[in-house]
Amino acid sequence: GARADEAIRAVHARTPNAPIEIVRGDLTRLADVRNAADAILARCAEIHLLWNNAGIVKLRRELTADGFEAMFGVNHLAYFVMTGRLLDRLRATPGARIVSTASEAHRFGGALDFDDLQSERSFGTFKTYGRSKLCNILWTRELARRLDGSDVTAKCFHPGAVATRLGQTDATWTRLVGRVVGLFMLTPEQGASTGVFLATAPEAAHVSGRYFAKSRERKPAAYAQDDAAARRLWDASEKLVAGLV
Repeated sequence: GARADEAIRAVHARTPNAPIEIVRGDLTRLADVRNAADAILARCAEIHLLWNNAGIVKLRRELTADGFEAMFGVNHLAYFVMTGRLLDRLRATPGARIVSTASEAHRFGGALDFDDLQSERSFGTFKTYGRSKLCNILWTRELARRLDGSDVTAKCFHPGAVATRLGQTDATWTRLVGRVVGLFMLTPEQGASTGVFLATAPEAAHVSGRYFAKSRERKPAAYAQDDAAARRLWDASEKLVAGLV
């Protein structure tokens, strides 16, 4: 799309000979996520870095093509499926890193309700978004536990309040509000800085299972440090995606 082409131009402006390939996929369709991962496997003999970066906000409860609440489906399950599909290749790559964009919004929704992961009974824009970002942190903890003893690390981070199109819809008022609020927010480059640190810094090479903000480790909410909940989320996610990918 146009935004991908814009990103390629921006990279080439700084590094003219950088080889770039775009793999397209619809994160609301887990079969598309699987197919995108398979395309990456076909092109990349090694994967040194996987950066999961998804964050949609919905003003009302909507479902993905697979029938999942949209924020849970895109913000969490797409990470889960993409990473799972690429994990063997990452394990085979010395020093591989998995970096995932989470958020301080994980503090908005409280602990996960495993009887209502799809927010059928308790939807609220901030609560449901916050819980999807809580899933990112819990899943990273469990992923790091499963990678323990390998050469692969997994970590996640809060980017800050970044002036992207997050939360904007086709409604004129959301676009106007987004433009005004964006004047007081971080640029995408500033928002990405902690992720770049985790992806590239030598001192972050062996850090795993941790949550960061402003390029420093930050303690997430107590319920985001619950290892039993992290394992339970992993098991629940496996059951939800079974048969779809």
